[in-house]
Amino acid sequence: MRRPTTLSDAFRRVVAEHRLAAGLSQETLAGRAGLHRTYIGMIERGQRNPTLDTAQMIAQALGVQLATLIREAEQQLG
Repeated sequence: MRRPTTLSDAFRRVVAEHRLAAGLSQETLAGRAGLHRTYIGMIERGQRNPTLDTAQMIAQALGVQLATLIREAEQQLG
């Protein structure tokens, strides 16, 4: 897998990693976050960038702090 080149690219990967580690489908994560089921997939594919409010909703649905997701994304950038 290629190294992410932007924070958005790294963030989408971190969201997918946390979702998979939690054993959640995109649809389940979307339901927990109060988002449309296709929106999570669009974020993970890099077709949409979430607002901070939406990113916070995703983090809460994953059971982690938004700061954790951002920190992990920054670490992927190096």
